Amino acid sequence: MSGKQRGSDGLEVGRPKRAAAGVTGVAVSMRRSLEQMGVGRSARTLLKLNQADGFDCMSCAWPDPDPEHRHTAEFCENGAKAVAEEATKARATPEFFALHSLEELDAQSEHWLGQQGRITHPMVKRPGGTHYEAIEWDDAFRLVADTLNTLDSPDEAVFYTSGRTSNEAAFAYQLFVRAYGTNNLPDCSNMCHESTGTALAESIGIGKGSVNLRDIYDAELIVIAGQNPGTNHPRMLTALETAKRRGAKIIAVNPLREAGLVNFRNPQRPRGVVGRGTDLADLHLPIRINGDLAFFQALGHLLVEWDAIDEDFVAEHANGFDAWRDHVRALDWDFVCETTGLTREQITEAAAMVRDSNATIYCWAMGLTQHHNAVATIQEIANVALARGDIGKRGAGLCPVRGHSNVQGDRTMGIWERMPPWFLDALRDEFGFDPPREHGLDTVDSIRALRDGRAKVFFALGGNFVHAAPDTGVTAAALRSAELTVQVSTKLNRSHLTCGDTALILPTLGRTETDVQAGGEQFVSVEDSMSAVHASRGPLEPASEHLRSEVAIVTALAEATLGDRHGLDWAGMRADYGQIRAHISRVVRGCETYPANVDRPGGFVLPHPPRDSRTFPTDSGKAEFAVSTVEALQVPEGHLLLQTLRSHDQFNTTIYGLSDRYRGIEGGRQVVFVNADDLVALGIADGATVDLVSHWDGVDRAVHGFRVVSYDTPRGSAAAYYPETNPLVPLDSTAAGSNTPTSKSVVIRLVPA
Repeated sequence: MSGKQRGSDGLEVGRPKRAAAGVTGVAVSMRRSLEQMGVGRSARTLLKLNQADGFDCMSCAWPDPDPEHRHTAEFCENGAKAVAEEATKARATPEFFALHSLEELDAQSEHWLGQQGRITHPMVKRPGGTHYEAIEWDDAFRLVADTLNTLDSPDEAVFYTSGRTSNEAAFAYQLFVRAYGTNNLPDCSNMCHESTGTALAESIGIGKGSVNLRDIYDAELIVIAGQNPGTNHPRMLTALETAKRRGAKIIAVNPLREAGLVNFRNPQRPRGVVGRGTDLADLHLPIRINGDLAFFQALGHLLVEWDAIDEDFVAEHANGFDAWRDHVRALDWDFVCETTGLTREQITEAAAMVRDSNATIYCWAMGLTQHHNAVATIQEIANVALARGDIGKRGAGLCPVRGHSNVQGDRTMGIWERMPPWFLDALRDEFGFDPPREHGLDTVDSIRALRDGRAKVFFALGGNFVHAAPDTGVTAAALRSAELTVQVSTKLNRSHLTCGDTALILPTLGRTETDVQAGGEQFVSVEDSMSAVHASRGPLEPASEHLRSEVAIVTALAEATLGDRHGLDWAGMRADYGQIRAHISRVVRGCETYPANVDRPGGFVLPHPPRDSRTFPTDSGKAEFAVSTVEALQVPEGHLLLQTLRSHDQFNTTIYGLSDRYRGIEGGRQVVFVNADDLVALGIADGATVDLVSHWDGVDRAVHGFRVVSYDTPRGSAAAYYPETNPLVPLDSTAAGSNTPTSKSVVIRLVPA
């Protein structure tokens, strides 16, 4: 592309960047902060962000350095944007809702909705109503309780959780839901890293990564597959820079050459401000979408062929090696090269780097987890790590990087529709009631249940469900068919407008705000991607005197719904979150010292047997090699395989702005990135406007008015932003074993608009 191209709609396309962060990142962070928060609030928040005595960033789950090694500015550009978005001075008051009908609001963009500010009062939409109106808290709780208590079965209610929710709120929430009588606890993990949890639980006995931050620094090789840390986990770049300075090599396996893995200009170092920064990836492999399973099997094939196996580790700690070895020995190289779009020489170069490394870390994110074969792909990564003995060794291990700030902590606290019997037994012993044992509904099955009338109430503790979930049209219709939808939120989003016959918005405190209850000022806790748990305290006065904390909302709702059923002390837990942490210490394995250690500087790390002692809590007591068949995803002639992705100006479904400067996009989001040769073959010009159409099980799904951008991506692969392209993801197209939507492998065609 020779230069910037501006369309009539104001969307501007320029050259992709070759470096991330730098002075521009600092400038954007400060500009967004000052615009939304002003000077004083910016200082009070950003200087406390990710500090030991401050609050945890709501933007991602990357771990913090030890307290003594944290910078004064321990945040990234997107962290600053997230804080500005929450701590904005703008307010959405009852007067705002009186001025704007649901129909008028629903005609606005997601970005516009988010810019209207913090919701200040509980709001209700009555049956047949056209506007939200204010409601008293007690009346709101009574409305929810009366509806829940008149259902034919507790299983007719669905209780969703966003990864923003604190450990204390999550524990109280699952306790309420199970005391009410259901395990319908879908969460955002169902849509992102469920494939990781499923795969790792089978392979190593625990569905979490096996490394800590010091391991990143000490690694000899870091393999990063299906992940774009420059946008999704920007503080990871600092850790990668440290690893590079200490001699590590990095392999990037990703369809797009993302700026954050090309070069990092660390604004905390002179080299990142006035120098050329630090080159990160030593090898970029532009893999075709859904080629990762074949790629990692090819690595295994070469390691076996070269006899580069840690035989002592395998003999002592693993089962199933012989079957896996025989399987990968029979690799079909022609099939692998066709599936991956890589040459045998490229794959061999990567395998040699793995062979020559004594300590390798394998990182991945949603680029791997949202395919039909996602569980098998992640098990194949585990196979390679096991074959090399890269578990329970300094500088080595498995590193799934979570995209939401406490999604891993929510799962630890019991937010899962399929919690194991030991957890339910511990709840019974602690609280004196027997929780339901039948598995509940995950995200996809909850949508089906609402669609089919088997569920009638949808309660969301955070998030923007209608835009986070797949198959937007189906999801929206499912929510609109509900008798009652309830959203616990800080700001307005699409899910408030795609609502049931009766709808409530319950406004809650954010991470940036102080939380004062009857027992005094409280703090909450969160868990990062590497199993470290620490406290979080907001510095700001609440945006409105009418806000309540998530814990206060959950416990008050429990009181209104359950009364004195089971004798649970909801008021005591609300007054003093320490009571909740005491319960956690007696229910959740590994949390026995929770009350004593969570508030110390830096918190504490949960136990992880494979990492800590090379012991594996599987049925066999050993790690398990998995044998998986690679099947080529069939893409018809004239079609492309689409992956949905974030821009640099968003966090999940929250749209901060209309800039994706690393990919050269400014002023809009309706773009689709396509290989130049594919455009020639399809007869579509760079810059043309097209509709994207997916086809599944006899049904076409379409999104309209996308500008085609010629881009450096493998033949047959395309990319576009979500949530705009979520309508293309079929509800019934999910990962085998995890039921995660296949948002990274959607077969589409481009239709000239």
